[in-house]
Amino acid sequence: MSGEKALFSSERRVNVLKLICVMLGGFFGAVSRYGIGEWLQTDTGFPLGTFLINLAGCFSLGWFLTFITIRKYIKSEITLLIGTGFIGSFTTFSTFSLETILLFHAGQTFYAVLYILSSIIFGILLSYVGLKVAMFNRKKGESL
Repeated sequence: MSGEKALFSSERRVNVLKLICVMLGGFFGAVSRYGIGEWLQTDTGFPLGTFLINLAGCFSLGWFLTFITIRKYIKSEITLLIGTGFIGSFTTFSTFSLETILLFHAGQTFYAVLYILSSIIFGILLSYVGLKVAMFNRKKGESL
């Protein structure tokens, strides 16, 4: 093989295993988010399902990452399955919240506030732009 890695070297198998962990966690996180979001519909228009999912995700990711930091023996595949895969697809707001707290904790108040404001402003702006692009590209007679 003269220096080339074998097609199924142990390093490649580990990377494939990690990818599978993220995929499986992501699948179950996305399905859970959908199911809970459908179950928690309100008549008021307030996105209660999404709101509660995001709050649960914030708590879960904060707890999980702290837990695995304390317990140093947890395999990286478990972190990828639960943290990156499940919670990551269940909600991305949990990651945003934890990263903000870490910035504050590191004394980077300016970057934390910048992150909060830019995430909210650009998130809403891009949602609006996406809505407008979709409306612009719709066929005549179609409604939202």
